[in-house]
Amino acid sequence: MPKVTFILRDKTRRTVEFEQGSLPFDGHGLPESFLNVALENGIPLEHACGGSCACTTCHLIIREGMQNLSEMEENEADRLDTAWDLTTSSRLGCQAVIHGDVVAEFPMYTRNYVQEGGGIQLGNPQPVEEKKEAEVGS
Repeated sequence: MPKVTFILRDKTRRTVEFEQGSLPFDGHGLPESFLNVALENGIPLEHACGGSCACTTCHLIIREGMQNLSEMEENEADRLDTAWDLTTSSRLGCQAVIHGDVVAEFPMYTRNYVQEGGGIQLGNPQPVEEKKEAEVGS
Protein backbone atom coordinates (compact mmCIF):
# COMPACT_ATOMS: atom_id res chain seq x y z
CA MET A 1 0.00 0.00 0.00
CA PRO A 2 1.53 3.30 -1.07
CA LYS A 3 2.05 5.85 1.70
CA VAL A 4 1.62 9.47 0.62
CA THR A 5 2.80 12.34 2.81
CA PHE A 6 1.53 15.81 1.97
CA ILE A 7 3.44 18.78 3.44
CA LEU A 8 0.83 21.53 3.63
CA ARG A 9 1.53 25.25 3.30
CA ASP A 10 1.69 25.65 7.09
CA LYS A 11 4.36 22.88 7.09
CA THR A 12 2.14 20.34 8.85
CA ARG A 13 2.30 16.83 7.43
CA ARG A 14 -0.65 14.62 6.52
CA THR A 15 0.18 11.01 5.71
CA VAL A 16 -2.35 8.66 4.14
CA GLU A 17 -2.18 5.16 2.70
CA PHE A 18 -4.34 3.65 0.00
CA GLU A 19 -4.73 0.25 -1.55
CA GLN A 20 -3.93 0.36 -5.26
CA GLY A 21 -6.94 -0.48 -7.40
CA SER A 22 -9.51 0.21 -4.68
CA LEU A 23 -9.44 4.01 -4.28
CA PRO A 24 -12.79 5.58 -5.24
CA PHE A 25 -12.49 7.89 -8.27
CA ASP A 26 -14.77 10.86 -8.90
CA GLY A 27 -13.30 12.10 -12.17
CA HIS A 28 -10.93 14.76 -10.81
CA GLY A 29 -7.48 14.20 -12.32
CA LEU A 30 -6.22 10.73 -13.15
CA PRO A 31 -7.14 7.70 -11.03
CA GLU A 32 -4.72 7.28 -8.09
CA SER A 33 -3.11 10.67 -8.78
CA PHE A 34 -2.19 13.02 -5.93
CA LEU A 35 -5.44 14.88 -6.57
CA ASN A 36 -7.52 11.70 -6.32
CA VAL A 37 -5.73 10.62 -3.11
CA ALA A 38 -6.02 14.10 -1.58
CA LEU A 39 -9.73 14.52 -2.31
CA GLU A 40 -10.56 11.04 -0.99
CA ASN A 41 -8.76 11.86 2.26
CA GLY A 42 -10.02 15.38 2.91
CA ILE A 43 -6.78 17.12 1.95
CA PRO A 44 -7.53 20.47 0.28
CA LEU A 45 -5.52 20.31 -2.95
CA GLU A 46 -6.70 23.15 -5.17
CA HIS A 47 -7.76 22.20 -8.72
CA ALA A 48 -9.40 25.13 -10.50
CA CYS A 49 -9.71 23.26 -13.82
CA GLY A 50 -11.29 20.18 -12.27
CA GLY A 51 -8.15 18.12 -12.73
CA SER A 52 -8.02 18.31 -16.53
CA CYS A 53 -4.40 19.54 -16.82
CA ALA A 54 -5.57 23.01 -17.86
CA CYS A 55 -4.08 25.02 -14.95
CA THR A 56 -1.33 24.71 -12.33
CA THR A 57 -3.27 25.12 -9.08
CA CYS A 58 -2.54 21.48 -8.10
CA HIS A 59 1.22 22.00 -8.52
CA LEU A 60 3.25 20.01 -5.97
CA ILE A 61 6.97 19.74 -5.26
CA ILE A 62 8.09 16.14 -4.85
CA ARG A 63 10.49 15.83 -1.91
CA GLU A 64 10.88 12.04 -1.91
CA GLY A 65 9.80 9.16 -4.13
CA MET A 66 9.89 10.69 -7.63
CA GLN A 67 10.67 7.18 -8.92
CA ASN A 68 7.30 6.02 -7.53
CA LEU A 69 5.30 8.27 -9.88
CA SER A 70 4.10 7.86 -13.45
CA GLU A 71 6.28 9.35 -16.18
CA MET A 72 5.51 12.96 -17.00
CA GLU A 73 3.58 13.38 -20.25
CA GLU A 74 4.21 16.28 -22.64
CA ASN A 75 0.93 18.08 -21.79
CA GLU A 76 1.87 18.13 -18.08
CA ALA A 77 5.38 19.42 -18.83
CA ASP A 78 3.97 22.17 -21.05
CA ARG A 79 1.44 23.24 -18.41
CA LEU A 80 4.04 23.15 -15.59
CA ASP A 81 6.08 25.76 -17.48
CA THR A 82 3.54 28.32 -16.25
CA ALA A 83 3.60 27.24 -12.56
CA TRP A 84 4.65 29.55 -9.77
CA ASP A 85 7.91 28.47 -8.04
CA LEU A 86 8.64 25.74 -10.59
CA THR A 87 11.39 23.29 -9.59
CA THR A 88 13.00 20.28 -11.25
CA SER A 89 10.88 18.09 -8.94
CA SER A 90 7.56 19.81 -9.69
CA ARG A 91 4.54 17.76 -10.78
CA LEU A 92 0.86 18.45 -11.29
CA GLY A 93 -1.23 16.69 -8.67
CA CYS A 94 -3.91 15.81 -11.21
CA GLN A 95 -1.47 14.06 -13.56
CA ALA A 96 1.14 12.32 -11.38
CA VAL A 97 -0.11 8.80 -10.63
CA ILE A 98 1.27 7.24 -7.44
CA HIS A 99 2.81 3.75 -7.52
CA GLY A 100 4.69 3.75 -4.18
CA ASP A 101 5.69 5.84 -1.16
CA VAL A 102 6.09 9.55 -1.86
CA VAL A 103 6.38 12.90 -0.07
CA ALA A 104 4.93 15.99 -1.79
CA GLU A 105 4.95 19.60 -0.61
CA PHE A 106 2.42 22.26 -1.47
CA PRO A 107 4.28 25.31 -2.85
CA MET A 108 3.74 28.57 -0.99
CA TYR A 109 1.71 30.02 -3.88
CA THR A 110 -0.19 28.82 -6.94
CA ARG A 111 -1.36 30.68 -10.02
CA ASN A 112 -5.12 30.67 -10.24
CA TYR A 113 -5.96 32.72 -13.33
CA VAL A 114 -9.69 32.56 -12.71
CA GLN A 115 -9.48 33.90 -9.14
CA GLU A 116 -6.81 36.44 -10.10
CA GLY A 117 -8.97 37.86 -12.89
CA GLY A 118 -6.72 37.19 -15.86
CA GLY A 119 -5.54 34.68 -18.37
CA ILE A 120 -8.83 32.79 -18.69
CA GLN A 121 -12.11 34.47 -19.52
CA LEU A 122 -15.33 32.62 -18.90
CA GLY A 123 -18.75 33.47 -20.28
CA ASN A 124 -19.16 36.59 -22.39
CA PRO A 125 -15.86 38.52 -22.07
CA GLN A 126 -15.93 42.31 -22.34
CA PRO A 127 -13.36 44.16 -24.39
CA VAL A 128 -10.62 45.60 -22.16
CA GLU A 129 -11.83 49.22 -22.59
CA GLU A 130 -15.41 48.36 -21.54
CA LYS A 131 -14.16 46.38 -18.54
CA LYS A 132 -11.99 49.31 -17.33
CA GLU A 133 -14.88 51.77 -17.77
CA ALA A 134 -17.21 49.45 -15.85
CA GLU A 135 -14.69 49.18 -12.99
CA VAL A 136 -14.19 52.95 -12.82
CA GLY A 137 -17.93 53.57 -12.78
CA SER A 138 -18.51 51.18 -9.84
